[in-house]
Amino acid sequence: MSDSRGMIERESRRLSGALILHGFTANLESVRELFTPLGALDLKLSAPLLRGHGGPSPDHLRGVTWRDWLDDTEGALKALTGSEGKAVVIGHSLGAILALQLAGRYPELVDSVVLATTPLRITSLLAPGRPLNFLAPLVSRLIDRWDFSPTFADPADAIMPKQYDWAPTRTILSMFELLRETERVMGRVRTPALILHGRHETVVRPESAGIVYRSIATPPENKSIVWFERTDHQIFCDCERRRAVESVVSFVEGRLAATASPPAP
Repeated sequence: MSDSRGMIERESRRLSGALILHGFTANLESVRELFTPLGALDLKLSAPLLRGHGGPSPDHLRGVTWRDWLDDTEGALKALTGSEGKAVVIGHSLGAILALQLAGRYPELVDSVVLATTPLRITSLLAPGRPLNFLAPLVSRLIDRWDFSPTFADPADAIMPKQYDWAPTRTILSMFELLRETERVMGRVRTPALILHGRHETVVRPESAGIVYRSIATPPENKSIVWFERTDHQIFCDCERRRAVESVVSFVEGRLAATASPPAP
């Protein structure tokens, strides 16, 4: 009985909003290029600042865990969709991981997902799925913080958002835990999905896009990968940002068209 009620609720809700999630150590500047074109589609927008981000110092991340970020995004999703709506969840990097979590946990509220540079395989050898991941806990006891250097394929043609240049090691380990947990549950995701990734980016290995594509349970006709030949990790700020934004807008327009008519009886 509960499954049938859930199906009725999913079918009665309509796409009404877009939830935009930024990445680790970043802030809303990294996804701001999406705001105006998506707002023009008459969607309600929500872009929460994840716990510990946006402060004057990365020290604000101390004590923050991935469960805090998930709590932030769950609250934003529920507030955005209300009692009748659904949302497309657009995530960059860590935001893409959280988008997958929301899609698996709340299929009645998530219409679809856009997953930009999903960091399932990071270039760091200490990250999950990499050969030295077993050393990460030891490193966390020896090193209090890890430095970050934002990279752009073409700094002369990029928006340079301010973001933290380091993060507490324990917070990074919590993010690693989230990556492993998400890889275990991606098979629950059945929503339409657009995957964006750069072929030559220096932070997240391109194989991550294929892992996402193969792991989610979305039918092949409802998922696709768009590759970028030049951009680095900050896909909505770097030199191919216009094409990245256009890809997102086109996908969302397609979802609005697909969900505009009520389902056949």
